[in-house]
This record gives sequence, C-alpha cells and structure tokens, in this order.
Amino acid sequence: MRIGVPKEIKNHEYRVGLVPSSVRELTHHGHHVIVETKAGIGVGITDEDYKAAGALITQTAEEVFEACELIVKVKEPQPSECKMLRPEQVLFTYLHLAADPEQARGLIESECIAIAYETVTSPRGGLPLLTPSSDVAGRMSIQVGAHCLEKEKGGSGILLGGVPGVKPAKVTIIGGGVVGTSAARMAVGLGAHVTLIEKSLHRLAELDMFFGSQLGTLSSTFETIEQCVVDSDLVIGAVLVPGAAAPKLVTETMVKKMRKGSVLVDVAIDHGGCFETSRPTTFTHPTYIEHGVVHYCVTNMPGGVARTSAFALNNATLPFVLEIASKGYQKALLDDPHLMNGLNVYCGHITYEAVARDLGYTYVVPKPLLEA
Repeated sequence: MRIGVPKEIKNHEYRVGLVPSSVRELTHHGHHVIVETKAGIGVGITDEDYKAAGALITQTAEEVFEACELIVKVKEPQPSECKMLRPEQVLFTYLHLAADPEQARGLIESECIAIAYETVTSPRGGLPLLTPSSDVAGRMSIQVGAHCLEKEKGGSGILLGGVPGVKPAKVTIIGGGVVGTSAARMAVGLGAHVTLIEKSLHRLAELDMFFGSQLGTLSSTFETIEQCVVDSDLVIGAVLVPGAAAPKLVTETMVKKMRKGSVLVDVAIDHGGCFETSRPTTFTHPTYIEHGVVHYCVTNMPGGVARTSAFALNNATLPFVLEIASKGYQKALLDDPHLMNGLNVYCGHITYEAVARDLGYTYVVPKPLLEA
C-alpha cells in the first residue's frame, strides 16, 4: 500500500504522523511511504533521515494526497486538507469530530474513510491511541498551570509546591483517567495540595491505592465540584467521554466565585471543553483572562513537546497502520472490532454514534456498509 505523511499545518503543530523507525518497519513489510518535505523538521527529523528509512520525499502535500491510499497524520485535517481527500481514501489521525462540525462536513463531502485515533479501543476497554497524548497532556497541564500562576502571566503569584513555612497551592483535578492520573502524579511530585474528583468509585479506589495519603479523592457531584473549584488555585479539566463532546462540569457562576489570579487548564478543549468559560486557544496566544481567572485552553497541548509526543504516539499507532496497510481497510476493520470502533466517517456517512448524536447526523452502523 502507498502510505502518505503530509506536514502538519495546524498552528504550532510540530509532530509528524510517522517517524523514520515506523517508515522502516512499513517498507520492510513491502509498503511504500511518501513523506512531504520537512514533515519531520519540527521534531528534529530530516528528509535524509526519511530517505535512509526507505521513504520517498515529495515537495507538496498535494502530491502526498494524490499518490497515496492511506494518509497518516497527527491532528485533524484542516479545511484545505479536507478538500484534498478523495472517495475511499483512508485517513488515520486524531479527529475529535463531536466538537468540530465544519471538519465533519468536509470529511462527509470528501467521501473518505476517516478512522479516529481517539476512539480506537483495546481488548481491556482502554483507548490505546489516545493514551500517549493524554499522558503527555496530563503532565503538561501541571507544568503550564504552574507557569500561569506566576504574576507575569496574570496569576496570583503562588508557587505550586510552596516553601517551608508557606502553604502550597491547592490543585483540583476533575477526571481520574489517563490525563487526570498523569496530572496528579506531577502535582503531587511538586508538593501541591491535590484533590482529584471522579465519578467511578472503582477508579477512586484504584487511585487511593496508588497514591495513598498524598492524594485526596472525592466522588463527583455538582456540589463537590463547586466547593473544590471555588477553593482552588489551579483546576485541571481532565474529563473524557469517548468520541463525544465533553460535559460542561464547571459553570460560569463557579468561575466567577474563584479567587482572582486562579488558573483553569482545560485539557478537554479538543472535545469542546469542560468549563463553560473555555474557548480554544493556540500556542501563539495560549491564555486569556475571564472573570479574573487565567484560562489555558490550547487544543493541541502535546504539540508543545513535539518530539516526545511524536515518538510516543508512533509506538501506539504503528501496529494499526501495519494492519490497515497489509490487509486493506475493509478486511482490517472487519477483522478487528477495536479498530472498527475508530471508524467515524465512511464514504459520506457518520459511523460513530456519539459523533452523530452530538452533531445532529443520522448514525449509520458501519459493518453492513463494509460487508456490502
């Protein structure tokens, strides 16, 4: 199969769909990989590195899209990229469609086959292609949150871990999945006073066993969230409903009650955000202040540590890329129900139920379409 890797064009997105070791593995199995020039330059990978791994280098994204049956990216296709997609061409990348009706329209009109990293599942019920980025984003959320608490950034001037004789910052993390757990590890490690809110009692018990007395855990209710948010210096939104828009768990009224200079980091912003006052930002202008509270809502947070993120993501995506390339998309999807769960758009139809519900489309069961 001919596999294409275009250069990412989203604002400050430096990651790349395939690194040279992945290219070498694919070419070893008889596939052809075409990479747009300078696609890996943001993570320190040169065209010569790709050539040494067996890739062909092209000068434009148009050449990549025109020549290849499978396009492997990192972030959702931008409008200009949606226009380059064609019927039955396979796109494998993060999509986050429930929060992006414009992209959904573009993919439907292209009649491509769009498989989303974030809804591919594992036999254990996890999200293996979301986990690497979630782990990075969770760790980064504390790093950027601590920075935003500095006075120069509009924060209250609190050091996250405090110093002897001075209280540390109060951190609330909403959500106990990969993002929340990674954020908790960082915040606890820095010496902050950390509370994690989660609706699953089973997950709360697991976190209690893992962190012990270093982490406070609370069952999620409206009142619990309100009390913790209002009393916090830093709040991390780490909520995920696979494939669907994030619920708005922190209301604007709660934000108004927070201390001036407090910070909100909405890691769920790719899914629409879990704070009512959230709106997407970029690395160029990552923060804004609303009701005296600093908001950090960058939609591609792992792109800030692009090299680590790109290699971590490739470790997870490569087996699925090989599966699609070696079997063809129809057999790969029919043989693997976990990959099938990643299928969001198929030849003009929305084939992921949560996306169809959130965007007002008719949900179409994908298996009969593929079998036909």
